[in-house]
Formats: sequence, structure tokens, C-alpha cells
Amino acid sequence: MKRLHVHMSVADLDESIRFYSALFAARPTVVKPDYAKWMLEDPRVNFAISTHSGGDPGIDHLGIQVEDGVELQEVYGRLRQAEAPVLEEGKTTCCYAQSEKSWIADPQGVAWETFLTSGESTVYGMSAPRPVSPSKACCGPTAA
Repeated sequence: MKRLHVHMSVADLDESIRFYSALFAARPTVVKPDYAKWMLEDPRVNFAISTHSGGDPGIDHLGIQVEDGVELQEVYGRLRQAEAPVLEEGKTTCCYAQSEKSWIADPQGVAWETFLTSGESTVYGMSAPRPVSPSKACCGPTAA
């Protein structure tokens, strides 16, 4: 079953953890000095916050997290049908996790990641630059 992913850039991690813990009525499942993540079932979302974007606070990117390779290939097929450039990143370490992922930007320039997490990491890691459409949104990621 797929899970919506939302990654927010925040200025103050502790303040944001307090806010989102109250909003979700749950503590984060992962907390690091620069990152926190809630794996919620209602609504079914992987909600992450970090201080890594270097840009203004707000939505950093959205995504679809899958549970197995079959779902990942299904979602990759949808990306190809979207008629936009797809950045196939493959296996990577990002957000304290080992993943396989690809990126696409919607017509407004909002970055979407599709990914399968295979394990944890002791480091935040770095993901590849994300694609942006020519009509980049004001708070979208930098161009690849």
C-alpha cells in the first residue's frame, strides 16, 4: 500500500516537532539533530521535517512511498506517462534511510519523489538534485 510523503523545510526543528506532535497527536518515529519523521496511519503519510534545504521554510517536496519493488515499478510507469523529464536516481542515502528513488516535477515546479526504503542509515546523506519544470514555483527546488 502506498503512502503519501510530505517533506517540509523548517527553521526551528524543536519548535516544529512540538507543533506537529500536537497536530498529529503523536511523537515522531525518527528524531535526529536536523530531522524528524512521523509515519502516520491516519492519515497514511510519511511526514518529515528538516533543516537541510537551505531555502525558505515550507514544503520542500512531496512524494509517494511504496512498500515493495512491484509497487515501485508501477509508480515508475506512471512517471513515464506524465510526459515530464524523470530523474532516475536509483539507490541512494537520504534522510537517514537507504532508498531507491526517482524524481519528477509537476507543471508548477513542485518536486515529487517516488521511492522504496530498504533500510536505515546513520547519516542524513545527500540525494541528487531534483528536476524543476520551466515554470518553477516560488518555493520549488533548484534545477538539476
